[in-house]
Amino acid sequence: MQDLDQRNKKTEQIILLVLGTLIALGPFSIDMYLPAFSSIAEDFSVSKVEVNYSLTSYFVGIALGQLSYGPVMDRFGRKKPLLIGIFIYILAAIGCYFSTNLWMLVIFRFFLAIGAAAGMVAAKAVVRDVFPVDEVARAISFLMLIMGGAPIIAPTVGGLVMTNFSWNTIFLLLAIFALLMFISVAKFLPESGVPDKSVDLKLKDITYRYIDIFKNKVFLTFSMAGSLTIGAMFAYISSANILFTSEFNMTEQEFGIFFGVNAAGLILGSQLNRLALKRLSTFRVSIKISVFLVGLAGILLLNIFTWNNFYITVGILFFILFLLGFQNPNTTALSLYPFEKEAGRASALVGSLKMMLGAVASFVISKFDGKTIYAMVITIFVCLVFSAFLLFRFQAKEKRALIKIGR
Repeated sequence: MQDLDQRNKKTEQIILLVLGTLIALGPFSIDMYLPAFSSIAEDFSVSKVEVNYSLTSYFVGIALGQLSYGPVMDRFGRKKPLLIGIFIYILAAIGCYFSTNLWMLVIFRFFLAIGAAAGMVAAKAVVRDVFPVDEVARAISFLMLIMGGAPIIAPTVGGLVMTNFSWNTIFLLLAIFALLMFISVAKFLPESGVPDKSVDLKLKDITYRYIDIFKNKVFLTFSMAGSLTIGAMFAYISSANILFTSEFNMTEQEFGIFFGVNAAGLILGSQLNRLALKRLSTFRVSIKISVFLVGLAGILLLNIFTWNNFYITVGILFFILFLLGFQNPNTTALSLYPFEKEAGRASALVGSLKMMLGAVASFVISKFDGKTIYAMVITIFVCLVFSAFLLFRFQAKEKRALIKIGR
């Protein structure tokens, strides 16, 4: 019996390792090529702001991909759709490698995201399938730690690649990494989901089910509040390279280190959030954090339009990302509270909404060529103010719901 338990434990560890590398594929696909913006712009004779279109197309692909894979994996199981998604990712990464103009890169980045979305959806679904109820939280925490750690490593790796090779080598490395993922999934990941032929994949049925979820007041409030904070974060992500290499004259390598430090702040916040939740309810933590976020965004806005001090900018951005480490998981948890049977689809919809807001934020930034720094701080401020407004509005109008979710 003990030998059987040890084998089961080892199997679970292997599954977690495979899922962890899968879920890291998304952040790596975003952050690893950020240090290459200048080189891409130079090769394609466009501005760095225009290169942001390739970031926007990725966010759109991730949003649509998550919505699509949810019902598909319910109907056909987890493994086959996942392998197809990874295969799409490999082809798209090779397409990015051979891109000869910006619009080829933008299109292939979209399909890169479609492929990456399979791993993001499958990882959470497989954890729910494989692990006992009392182990699910621990397993997901491990995955979130990897997902949070990936942005620290990715820009640094991208910077090292840029030091020795051309920018498209980054996509060749991503293709090789995805190929290794394809092999590991095929060999080590069991089929954990029972295919459900009753799941209707008609667009009309899928759309109506998502609309019903979106109409729920609790879901609507917290999913949108969380999506707005993600919009603020991606306003920073899509602007950071231009801001710190052009405005503050950082090298691409220095930017990679700086970006990693800020990502570490995000992880630190998410880990300290677990301690905060032992003393306060999820909603109270969210409300308090929203106040601090609006205050910091206001100081950042004042700084950029008056002093434009490098150290104030760096410090404020670090603390905003640190507090987003609290806010993002809390708003996600609160948005999923009303759902038990449809938790998977609700989770997919939350993820999709966040990526949509990320796409909107990066698109807005891309339209302000030459004024990116102002577009970034204004977008961050507006997103965080509206996020806080939704939380306080809910507190004032939905007292019964607050009691149920543990005010």
